[in-house]
Amino acid sequence: MDIHLHNTKTRKKELLVPVTPGRVGMYVCGPTVYDRAHIGNARPVIVFDVLFRLLRHVYGPVNVRYVRNFTDVDDKIIARAEESGREIGQITSETTQWYLEDMAAVGALEPTDMPRATEWIAAMVEMIEGLISGGHAYEAEGHVLFRVRSYEAYGALSGRSVDDMIAGARVEVAPYKEDPMDFVLWKPAKAGEPGWASPWGKGRPGWHIECSAMAHGILGESFDIHGGGNDLMFPHHENEIAQSCCAHPDGQFARIWMHNEMLQVEGKKMSKSLGNFFTVRDLLDQGVPGEVIRFVFLGTHYRKPMDWTEKKRGEAEAVLRKWRVMVVGVTPGEVPRAVLAALADDLNTPGVVAEMHRLAGEGDAAGLLAAGRLMGVLTDELAGWETVSTVDLSGYARQLAALREAAMQSKDFSAVDAFKSALTEAGVEVKMSKQGVDLEAKPGFDAAKLEALI
Repeated sequence: MDIHLHNTKTRKKELLVPVTPGRVGMYVCGPTVYDRAHIGNARPVIVFDVLFRLLRHVYGPVNVRYVRNFTDVDDKIIARAEESGREIGQITSETTQWYLEDMAAVGALEPTDMPRATEWIAAMVEMIEGLISGGHAYEAEGHVLFRVRSYEAYGALSGRSVDDMIAGARVEVAPYKEDPMDFVLWKPAKAGEPGWASPWGKGRPGWHIECSAMAHGILGESFDIHGGGNDLMFPHHENEIAQSCCAHPDGQFARIWMHNEMLQVEGKKMSKSLGNFFTVRDLLDQGVPGEVIRFVFLGTHYRKPMDWTEKKRGEAEAVLRKWRVMVVGVTPGEVPRAVLAALADDLNTPGVVAEMHRLAGEGDAAGLLAAGRLMGVLTDELAGWETVSTVDLSGYARQLAALREAAMQSKDFSAVDAFKSALTEAGVEVKMSKQGVDLEAKPGFDAAKLEALI
């Protein structure tokens, strides 16, 4: 079937025509591994996981190659090592594993390739040498810089000219630059910092060259799709295009560029200062199922800003509980045409969700399950959380109510507090009001912890 995707570079929706007929290559910029992934980091993962699933469905799993890198050498990583007194390798190994676990928890399949920047230093050095010999880069005081004005099409992705970019642009001012817009391909390593031997002395690569070298090494001079958040469009993706096209002028680099919009929390930009900054692991530890997180994300088109709200979380959880009851013991049918049509139209996930509601309303459990699994929900891997609500807690509710009534007379609420604490520790949400006591088992509920209470 035909798949149409919005190409940031051309500002229009285009038919996906693979460079190699019947096979698709996709590169998505991955994380810099120095800390837990925050909730915004999960958006591109889920967006391009849905695309990966669609491509596998259409072309067959063996014909889709999805590359997502790990940046495991970076100023932030070095700073974290200095702050913590830990080895850089320990930090990157630990946080890489965290990332994989957290993304698996929200239903993301592992890409076919997950290269680490430190494994590709030699390829980066080779690419930089080629750029220098071609007149596109120059050495200055131990640095190697890309000569931006040597690439006439610079700015085509973000739609700005080089001169327009200089004012207020995120560029490093340095006396050794020929032009303010020139960017670093290689930098000298300071004392105590990690470094690799190169023709320009011991140092390490700039950020942008990493993705160009890895994409070329795995996918070739021309490939089909390059994705990431729209915060990477400039300078990262703009620089990737420039250096890759200059290093390999016979290639096209990526044909289609896709960018997801950013995420907000309760209508505000996520930030630590506003107290609305949290990681994927924070949500999981608070009992929010990964499947619910994913379903909330799917409700907003990837090219629109997304707002994470408690209301959406609650609605998503309620819908998924109902749907999971519907599909118990059901064998998935064919993916409905309307579902495929929506996904093939620039990943219209809200359209798919609407179609899933229609299927559920008509009682088509087989179609609902097929659609859900294509979207990465209603899967066996994410199951289990929805069953906790069936736990009978009425006996505990009656006992807590009796303890509260006695405490109202004695004015000693210590027994009430202890009982509530035990319930909470076991994963039970306690709600007490004039109308009575309401208990609800949450994800992570552990019945064994309640055995001593009654």
